[in-house]
Amino acid sequence: MWPDGNRQFCDSIEVYSKMLTKIDEIVRTMVLESLNLEKYMDEHMELTSYIVRVNKYRTPEKDESDIGLLSHADKNLLTILHQNEVEGLELENKDGEWFKVKFSPNSFVVMAGETFNVWTNGRIHAATHRVVLSEHKDRFTIGVFSVPKWDTPVKAPEEMVDEEHPLLFNPFRYGEFAMFFCKKENVNDKFALKKYCGVSF
Repeated sequence: MWPDGNRQFCDSIEVYSKMLTKIDEIVRTMVLESLNLEKYMDEHMELTSYIVRVNKYRTPEKDESDIGLLSHADKNLLTILHQNEVEGLELENKDGEWFKVKFSPNSFVVMAGETFNVWTNGRIHAATHRVVLSEHKDRFTIGVFSVPKWDTPVKAPEEMVDEEHPLLFNPFRYGEFAMFFCKKENVNDKFALKKYCGVSF
């Protein structure tokens, strides 16, 4: 972005990201406590690394679609998202209806990803979302994504599997799944993770 460097911007992003990783840890701690999985806390936190993305969604031209990002669920554990004043994020509810997410100026949206869905054996729903650009302004976002470390096995704890909640996904390594997902035939597949390691009934 800046061939000659921009130390102030980099330092600001680093401080910002560290603060958001603390929020990520607090949210995941609350989820584990609500599911009585406290004994897995250290293991769960240690399997995590982070990715930070700064995104720009430019105003579409007259002949372009207003879809800035196709509908999908993130593949990671949690996504923490902040945006400028330009709205565009939409979430899909369980009935397949879409609604706009209203951000207040200093708020964040926290969304569970598919890997958290796997780890909780379906207890935590992965949020399907998209970006629709309806304003004539560029939209900027900063996202902090918690992801499993490349070689760490992802599997549901035994407490999450019972007669009412049969195992939904076989254990997998996130890095191997990432390589699978990057293949041309899988990159836009909303059910890529289920195809990769889902349990058939």
